[in-house]
Amino acid sequence: MKAYTLITGASQGLGKSIALEFAKRNMNLVLVALPKSGLPELSKFIKENMYVEVHYIEIDLSTVDSCYAISEYITTHNLPIKNLVNNAGVLSRGLFDNLDEAFILKQIAVNVTTPTLLIKLLLNNMKSVAPASILNISSMASFFALPKKQVYGATKAYLTSFSKSLRKELKTTNISVTTICPGGLNTTTRLCYQNRIVSWVTRKTVLNPEDASKIAIEAMLRKQRLIVPGFVNKCLMILDKLLPEFIKDKLAEKELNKFPKAA
Repeated sequence: MKAYTLITGASQGLGKSIALEFAKRNMNLVLVALPKSGLPELSKFIKENMYVEVHYIEIDLSTVDSCYAISEYITTHNLPIKNLVNNAGVLSRGLFDNLDEAFILKQIAVNVTTPTLLIKLLLNNMKSVAPASILNISSMASFFALPKKQVYGATKAYLTSFSKSLRKELKTTNISVTTICPGGLNTTTRLCYQNRIVSWVTRKTVLNPEDASKIAIEAMLRKQRLIVPGFVNKCLMILDKLLPEFIKDKLAEKELNKFPKAA
């Protein structure tokens, strides 16, 4: 029986790198991403050059209906899901007071509701082909209080916490849950620019998506619980526990002032 890896947010950035890395490992794919984001072209490239089967679903993950549509597609095409990668996410970099209400709700829907509901809907499918794996892409922002990333950090804190508890619940089903919490990623031109203008320490926390994808998949295959990739990132996690709050506030304020005042 052919097994598949389902990846959300698969057309660009980290999701695209994860898709290519799985394809190199001879894993069939179900790729999910927004319409007009290059998904058909990526799927065709993978099929023609890496010789694995690829299904793709162009859909907006900010609605609950989209999760049910994905589940229905999987059932209709009788696709056993061996690995589920919840990668889709909505970033933010703006003061909360300036954020649009609709954007905030969309961010919560994509970052929180979608991965939670997808796991729920696909769980029986994954149990039928266990051992299976869930890989949730969280962020170092889930551990820190970061100005201009308040909603994003909160959604990722949910995903990190949810993953830890779910892992314990699913232990007897032979389904592992792995969470990866990277720092910054050079996934778009805008982010590459922003990652260059921050401090030296912050720049050292940034990874290229190709490197992050390999680390994430290896962690999943080893059934690790949680991984923070990068030596500097690990050091920052330790340092955060040691530094007094007033120093962390000063550091956050310094980084905040490096960005334009507009959201």
